[in-house]
Amino acid sequence: MSASSNQKHEHNVSHLTRNTIALILAGGRGSRLMNMTDWRAKPAVPFGGKFRIIDFPLSNCMNSGIRKIGVLTQYKADSLIRHIQQGWGFLRGEFGEYVDLMPAQQRLDENSWYQGTADAVFQNVDILRSRRPEFILVLAGDHIYKMDYGAMLADHVEKNADLTIGCIEVSLEDATAFGVMDVDDNRRVRAFVEKPEHPPVMPGRTNTALASMGIYIFNAGFLFEQLLKDADTPGSTRDFGKDIIPAVIDKYMVNAYPFLDLQSGEQSYWRDVGTIDAYWSANMELIGVNPDLNLYDKAWPIWTYQAQTPPAKFVFDNDDRRGQAVDSMVSGGCVISGAKVRHSLLFSNVRVNSYSTLDDTIVLPEVNIGRHCRITKAIIEKGCEIPEGTVIGEDGVEDKKRFHVSPGGVVLVTTDMLGQKRHYVR
Repeated sequence: MSASSNQKHEHNVSHLTRNTIALILAGGRGSRLMNMTDWRAKPAVPFGGKFRIIDFPLSNCMNSGIRKIGVLTQYKADSLIRHIQQGWGFLRGEFGEYVDLMPAQQRLDENSWYQGTADAVFQNVDILRSRRPEFILVLAGDHIYKMDYGAMLADHVEKNADLTIGCIEVSLEDATAFGVMDVDDNRRVRAFVEKPEHPPVMPGRTNTALASMGIYIFNAGFLFEQLLKDADTPGSTRDFGKDIIPAVIDKYMVNAYPFLDLQSGEQSYWRDVGTIDAYWSANMELIGVNPDLNLYDKAWPIWTYQAQTPPAKFVFDNDDRRGQAVDSMVSGGCVISGAKVRHSLLFSNVRVNSYSTLDDTIVLPEVNIGRHCRITKAIIEKGCEIPEGTVIGEDGVEDKKRFHVSPGGVVLVTTDMLGQKRHYVR
């Protein structure tokens, strides 16, 4: 492609992104994360040492040039709202840029909150219409990935689509947990089924299915029309995957957009961190030498809000009392005081006291771990005070008496489980 062609392409993409409103669905509880969502919505769950899950779709929008964003909130949204207000208020309204909070307001029905993913958008349709977008980008607020939505918008327009669905390739076994598409050789969607017992196979494959990422691009007028139809349909669950998409496949142009690496053509990084095991694994992956998710990519930064903290500190250097961390990520404000941290991830302001050891453990902010503790393969929730001499992760039977133990053997420890009743913003 010539320089002039590149400039034309970039101009076309920037035109598309400027005329797009992104809506991030951030109202879900995420009950499969167990006690981690007792006091916060799933998109507000901390991830990666200093971020929250919602920072990833928000950063993707920023880096893609989409600067008109609505965050639709509902379930226990206080910490999510505070995070967005503190960390995402840097856009300039003078240029038509914003990250707006759109809580459930009973705007169209004074007797109900958001009833489903489609209803969440429908209840804000008057606001969206007044802003006159050309495209609506609908995003899930609870996945970890880096994606250029501009490329997907360009594909949407090139295919003359009414709706484009972002998708990933998954095994047939894993596909039973997703919305799955049956597509033809031109990527046109011919069928869409939620969590099928027998998923349709991708063209030319034998053991791979095409699963929805929960990312949709709609022509704005088309979306408004379909939402109105769905609202008048008796028995609808008001959901994109269950109702809206199956209803439009036969009559309209619905295309699948594979989320592939532009250079290698291989599946790009995407993680649903909706279970304790998946959350633990995705965080542990970051500790690797060359993780699939590169948080050090200056060309695609992940933005967030983080309080100002001093550098991490490691103190004492005696043979039996040495402050050290190996194969680990340690955030600002942490103090490793004569303790050993191995293959673990520590969020901000964590203190690990003398003679304690951590292995394969995620420690959320504001945790204090007492002396002589041994903790293995655990998630320690925000604000926990781990008593001196505590042992976690060595005896599954004992762990289950006090804590939650996942199917994969990850021990989740919260303040409530420790008898420390601390009802504060998470």
